[in-house]
Amino acid sequence: MAIRNSVKALIIQGGRILVTKNQDQEGYFYLCPGGGQEFGETFHETLQRECLEEIGREVQEIGELIFVRELVGKNYGLPSVHQVEYYFSCTILDSGNFISQGVNPDEHQVGVEWLPIADIIKYRFYPQEMREVIPRYENGESVPIYLGAIN
Repeated sequence: MAIRNSVKALIIQGGRILVTKNQDQEGYFYLCPGGGQEFGETFHETLQRECLEEIGREVQEIGELIFVRELVGKNYGLPSVHQVEYYFSCTILDSGNFISQGVNPDEHQVGVEWLPIADIIKYRFYPQEMREVIPRYENGESVPIYLGAIN
């Protein structure tokens, strides 16, 4: 089995983070926009494509690599999954309050929302451990780049 690369956009503006809103049998959950790298794509090309597909907006600027996270599925009952996620600081064009779903949303995606970072711990945001790291990052505190194999 292959390890899959996934590239994610960390879009923070005015104390809020832009996320995709998803729904499963347990209710709503939230993810940073982004997804799997296709053969022949660079990370930046993947981010551009995935953001258009999921949030309907172009990435205006792709900044630094902020976090790396591994999803080792065997730890969560998903034995065929091993994914490495790369989170980049990004800004988007037309980043006003109104954001609509993109042209090719993920299977469980039902919308796009701005979540207040101050309240992110209250949301079912994945990876869950990032709910504590993102506010520290936004406040300019030192945070690790490699977050480990977390959920």
